[in-house]
Amino acid sequence: MTANRWRIFASAAMMSAATFVVRPVAALDIGHVAESSYTALDLEKCRDVQGETDEDYGMWSCKGYRGIPVYVMAGDQRSYMSYGRYAKTEPAAKQTLAAFNGEGKTIEWRLDRSASGATKPFATIVRWSTTVSSDAEAVRGEVLIVTRLAPGPICHVGYVDARANADSDALARKIADEHARNFRCGTDEPVTLGNIGPGFSRPYGD
Repeated sequence: MTANRWRIFASAAMMSAATFVVRPVAALDIGHVAESSYTALDLEKCRDVQGETDEDYGMWSCKGYRGIPVYVMAGDQRSYMSYGRYAKTEPAAKQTLAAFNGEGKTIEWRLDRSASGATKPFATIVRWSTTVSSDAEAVRGEVLIVTRLAPGPICHVGYVDARANADSDALARKIADEHARNFRCGTDEPVTLGNIGPGFSRPYGD
């Protein structure tokens, strides 16, 4: 499958403009005041390397909040996303969902604000499209993936079925705010909150 056909399949056209908007969000009572900032992602505007086989669609190097590197890789009708200077070698670069999927077009960055007013992202939330195959027919879905950021390893922290929960965004922020900062990649189990519908997909290999 070519990269173009994959994009049509996954409905994953995105923007990687580095512009962003900070929006305060009601903080959970966990000792931190978190905010959200949003950057768009467009693979067409990212630096790309073509894949070497039909099922290797290539990789893209983009920029996110305040220039933070965003790494996207796709193959076998699945996407992978990682962040930071060493994005390609982080655990997140090898994490995806079991179902055929495509990454979304907007990255929500969860931020901590210091007493001086400086902000630092500690997690991202991205809405992924899914196609879950069954004996009857394929079911389309949407899953919010929460990923922790540096310091420390970068990896998936949790998942929310975006179609089965009217408050899916709030649930994803709850996972980020309560778990991302201290989540131990490779040791702690990712968190799933809320209802689960037929379009929900668990992590690859789960």
